[in-house]
Amino acid sequence: MPAQSIAPADLQDITFFVEVARALSFTRASKASGIPIATLSRRISQMEKRVGVRLFQRTTRRLALTELGKRYLERCERIVQDAAAAQEVLKDAAERLTGHLRISMPVDFGQTLIAPIIDEFARLHPEVTIDADLSSRRADLTDENVDLAIRLGEIKDHSLVVRRLGDATRKLYASPTYLARLGEPRHPKDLSEHDCILETTIAKPSVWRLISGNSRLELKVHGRLSTNNISMMLRFCEQGHGIAALSPPIARESCDNGAVRQVLANWAFPPMPVHAVMTSRLMPARVRAFVDFLTSRLTVI
Repeated sequence: MPAQSIAPADLQDITFFVEVARALSFTRASKASGIPIATLSRRISQMEKRVGVRLFQRTTRRLALTELGKRYLERCERIVQDAAAAQEVLKDAAERLTGHLRISMPVDFGQTLIAPIIDEFARLHPEVTIDADLSSRRADLTDENVDLAIRLGEIKDHSLVVRRLGDATRKLYASPTYLARLGEPRHPKDLSEHDCILETTIAKPSVWRLISGNSRLELKVHGRLSTNNISMMLRFCEQGHGIAALSPPIARESCDNGAVRQVLANWAFPPMPVHAVMTSRLMPARVRAFVDFLTSRLTVI
């Protein structure tokens, strides 16, 4: 006949055994662990039946380990210590700001708006290492080990955990050379007479929706140049190729040096939501802290 296999004890049973073996009393073990005496006694008895050997000698007056129980305790204490150490590692990751943080974000948005925030966060938390992945495509958070993605617009994937960070606004800009040549629009309807630089990442690049207070307009625009890159759009605008819809922080430096200036100042595109996207609500402290930090910095962009 083949030898009878011994079913392994689970970690909880091993923990119960160690508690009782250290105390050599179900009463003291119960007080130390907070586990009822009946539960400890039942689980130890089931454990002994499962492994097929007695671990304790029981009398009405005392509880003692058998020789096998003593040898088993030596091994089990190491297991419990290792398990406790492993739990501490998890607790440390969940509570302490340390470890590696991988963030995915759009190129121009990341360079202009997120880079200064990462710089500030990194200075505040020197034990966190940060990998900023800038790409025009949307990263697969699971396959690419991304802790956090920053995305613009509505998020349709309901399997993801989404937190709104703020809203991105876009206003209209043109270069002084372009305005000197074609004049400045006084009303959004004048845009039909102008060249507009089109953004090909949106569903309808030639349809611009503008708001001013409670007023809303949808306009058909045209232009010779289009691009999927915001930096290139700004460059085209500086070169005098037309009117561009840009985020004020992205256009700020060009406005300050006079390369472009705002037109139709009372009008803007509807705010675009900015989201932090994660795969789970259970996240290490470094991820939670960075999302909170982003939220405090990105309100209206």
